Order: sequence, then C-alpha cells, then structure tokens
Amino acid sequence: MKQPVCDEITSFLVMDILEKAQKLEKLGKHIIHLEIGQPDFTTPECIIDAAAKAMRDGHTGYTHSMGILPLREALAAYYEREYGVNVSPERIVVTNGTSPAMLLLFAAMFDKGGKAIISDPCYACYANFILYTGGEVTSVPTLEENGFQLNVDDVRAKLTPDTKALLVNSPSNPGGTILKPEEFKTLCSMGPTVVSDEIYHGLVYEGRAASVLEFSDEACALDGFSKRYAMTGWRLGWMVIPESFIPVVQKLQQNFMICANSMAQWAGIAALEQAGPDVERMRQEYDRRRKVLLTGLRSIGLTVKSEPVGAFYVLANARHLSNDSLALAFDILEKAGVGVAPGIDFGPGAEGYLRFSYANSVENIEEGLDRLRRYLENR
Repeated sequence: MKQPVCDEITSFLVMDILEKAQKLEKLGKHIIHLEIGQPDFTTPECIIDAAAKAMRDGHTGYTHSMGILPLREALAAYYEREYGVNVSPERIVVTNGTSPAMLLLFAAMFDKGGKAIISDPCYACYANFILYTGGEVTSVPTLEENGFQLNVDDVRAKLTPDTKALLVNSPSNPGGTILKPEEFKTLCSMGPTVVSDEIYHGLVYEGRAASVLEFSDEACALDGFSKRYAMTGWRLGWMVIPESFIPVVQKLQQNFMICANSMAQWAGIAALEQAGPDVERMRQEYDRRRKVLLTGLRSIGLTVKSEPVGAFYVLANARHLSNDSLALAFDILEKAGVGVAPGIDFGPGAEGYLRFSYANSVENIEEGLDRLRRYLENR
C-alpha cells in the first residue's frame, strides 16, 4: 500500500527550535532569537493606515479570486519599474503569502507527477511542497565557495524527460547569496519551467538580484510582502505565471483559498507605492547588522566563505564543533540562551552548519555573540 504523503513530510526544524525557545521563555529564561527569519520592525504606518481605511470603506468581503485589479496593476507597474519587464495583470495571482502560492502552483504543475530540481541546501519547505502536491524531488548539491547556488552543468546532468520544474532562490535562504545573471539566463533556457522564489528581493546590500522574468516569459516568479515590508503576519504574496497555468491555478484558488485577505490587498498597494523610504531605512539597518554578525561569527571561530549579500541570514560552518547541527542548536539554546537554525534543516549539504538570522537588533546580535563566545569557551 502506498505510504500516505503526509508521512513523508518532515518537520520544519527551525520552528522546533523556536517552540522550544518559547517554552524556555515561559520558564523565565531570556532568549536571543537568531533562528527565525522574521523582521523585527513594525509594519510601516502608511501600510497600516491603508488597511484601516480599507476596513472603514467597507472592503471587508471576498475579492476576485486572483486579487483586486488595482493591486495587480500596481504589481505590474512594480515589475516595469524595478526590472524593465512588461507583465500583464492577468498573469498575476495574489495569494495569502508566498507559501500558498507555491502550494497552488505546484499542485497545478505536478497533478500528473513529474520531477522538480532543487539545490542542496535550500529553503527547508521546498521539498515538502513538491512531495505533497505529487512531484518528486531531485536535489543538486552545491558548494559553499559558489555561494550554495546551482551550477548549470550540475543541473544539466540531473535533467530527465520527467523534469518539469527547476526551483531557484536568489537572494537565497539559507545562504543569502545571489545567482549570477548569466547562469540565471542559462537555467531558463534548459527546458523545464523555472520557478523563482524572489521573496527577498528588495533586501540586497551588494550587487543586484535579477528577476526570472527578465530572462523568460514562461517562467514563474513568486514574491510577497512579508520580508521587505515587515508584513509577515499580513499573509500577502503573489505569483506571476504563464497564461497556460492561470485556469488551473485560479480554479484551485477559488476552491481552497477563495481569495487573499481583502484589507491586506489594499494595504499592499500602499506598500508598493508609498513605503519605499521605509524599505530603504530597514535595508540599511539590515546591512549594518549583517556586518556586525559576520565580524562577530568569525571572531568566535565560525567560518563563512561566501558572504551573504541579500536576505537576512548568515550560514556559518560549525563542523569543527559538531556534525549534528540539530543537537548543537538545541545545546546552544539551552546552555547559551541563543536560538539558531540547524543546517540540516536546509538539506544534507548544510549539515554541520548553523544559520543565523540578523532580523534582530544590533544590541541583541552583540549579546547573542557574547553568549556564544562564553558557550564555546566553556564547551
């Protein structure tokens, strides 16, 4: 008998660390949270005001399943402004966050099976989305010295007639690195549909992150408001997909989600059109934190060969401490009071690494580094 698909779904280990940290906090222990990828900033006022106005104006019911047209038009204008690409609002589907976008898209892609190529390491939940929707996962090992980004020759070697999708993430989680434009372009020419998770666009500190839509009209771009606009709890994202996917994705949205949050959609317009200065302020602060964390991690003996230039993570090599990153992360949490994400959460290629989030204040980052220094001295 076929094994139920839910039995194949693994835990999201960083959430296990967070939930253990919360239990310790209830017991009175002070925890420095460097494990979770959630902005510590408050959502900008212009966005909050727009949501409040939408509620007062009566925008509290269902919307079009693909999202309100003014938001989709604002998103189309965003792609023209930021990337110089022309995107029809009819190719844009607004969702309750980027994760539901992946669920809907992969359900449409893998309805009749097929394979998806992902990097190792990568965001912990990609494989589970693919497995749950009927696809098979093909992992391509990556190298730290290449920023843990996919190598086109390694990808080509893994392609089969059943490969339907190639999933990329730039800036990446957990490494915070950016895919080179020439490699991005080559990946888009290989045949399978390229699905690009662009949730960390807008949080880039060196260089530029290209959108997949600059290289292919047949690719899928996934993005959202959670990270750069500090709107994780608003649950608002979107995807730009080829017209051929729209009928199935829209049907799935109608059945399973109905539509994205109405008030959040109106707030999303304000985010795109008014919150630019707020995003820049947060980006500059993240950059300051990035530099503090990198210097501090290296000072306590952890190595980072490829510096992150986007998102808000540092993936540091801790193999000299342990080859069991989950046990090490729990030990650090309990003895040092610092939450960190175990590398194994992101794939076998990151075992022995620890991911640190700098979505926290400089003061807390410095305190966390001091605690880690004492932990290592006493180990």
